[in-house]
Amino acid sequence: FLAIFVQTVTGFGLALVSMPLLVHVVGIHVAAPLVALVAGVAEALLLRRYRADFNPRAVARLALASLLGVPLGILLLRRVDAGVVTAVLGLLLIAYALYSLSGLTPPQLRRPAWAYGFGFLGGLLGGAYNTSGPPVIVYGTCRRWPPAEFKGNLQGYFLVNSSLVLIGHAAGGNLTPVVWRQFLIALPAIGLAVLLGARLDGRIDPRRFRQLVLGMLVVLGGSLVLG
Repeated sequence: FLAIFVQTVTGFGLALVSMPLLVHVVGIHVAAPLVALVAGVAEALLLRRYRADFNPRAVARLALASLLGVPLGILLLRRVDAGVVTAVLGLLLIAYALYSLSGLTPPQLRRPAWAYGFGFLGGLLGGAYNTSGPPVIVYGTCRRWPPAEFKGNLQGYFLVNSSLVLIGHAAGGNLTPVVWRQFLIALPAIGLAVLLGARLDGRIDPRRFRQLVLGMLVVLGGSLVLG
């Protein structure tokens, strides 16, 4: 619920918030496919909400590059020790959150071809940790997407990436009965979080809310590295 609410209000954060929490509860091998299922449903609902601001051409290169990154990320998840995977995820969360909180303005990327590199990295992280967001968020910031287009484009990319990740998890046998059972339990929370987030969107100061979420990510990332 919390992760989907965050994404509804800010445009991103579902996996960044949910993965660290779920890893502690169910482990990385259940958390990864579970978050992909939940994210797919939530992102479809949010894309419908932001469809007027979605720019398919801006997202196409990112999504194409993800086709290469996602399978490698899923292979990494299956071949590398779970402790190493969770520690790397923790470090990525800390690095992203601290950079975002620093207030530094990233350089402007004028060439759309940069999307291939950011999209591949997003696919790699999405396949392994369901955290495709940071590279694409950085790319959108560097391309100076307007706020409404930023939210719409992120939902479109996330939905494509989640679909690719789900196909990979299905092919790899990761969608186990345990994962499906947890997903069914989460379904009511998905609808409630999207509805509440949509109602409150515009009433909450996005900048302050985002700072709170980023601070929480530092703590969660640290717990993954240490734990």
